[in-house]
Amino acid sequence: MTSRPSAAQHLRDLARLRRVRDRIDRDYAQPLDVEALARGVHMSAGHLSREFRLAYGESPYSYLMTRRIERAMALLRRGDLSVTEVCFEVGCASLGTFSTRFTELVGMSPSAYRRQEADATVGIPSCVAKQVTKPVRNREAPATEPELD
Repeated sequence: MTSRPSAAQHLRDLARLRRVRDRIDRDYAQPLDVEALARGVHMSAGHLSREFRLAYGESPYSYLMTRRIERAMALLRRGDLSVTEVCFEVGCASLGTFSTRFTELVGMSPSAYRRQEADATVGIPSCVAKQVTKPVRNREAPATEPELD
């Protein structure tokens, strides 16, 4: 027999999940892991991951990486930092992981994005540029079509 949480418990869980999401949004550049996030809201890492995915459609780690990539996109458009500097500035410890995830979300490598976008948002208000250039979560960059012989 599976017990279902009460409505009050469900609301408490949602409030804790919002606190986790807010912490990720605020502290994305800090070293964060699911275990630390879970401890902060008195949940197990597994329970947090399951509930976060149910509430937001993606894992806490995926959400964190998306936040980091969004910030990296803004820094790369600015053009005054190298890709490696941007990687570490947004809290990634591995340039390879950063580049792979960036390419998955954006559809091009960080260096290609930097070259292409450095001047693309000149003269556009930052609030508009942020919305226009935001990566699309849960719909990764389209895969390239295989060539048919």
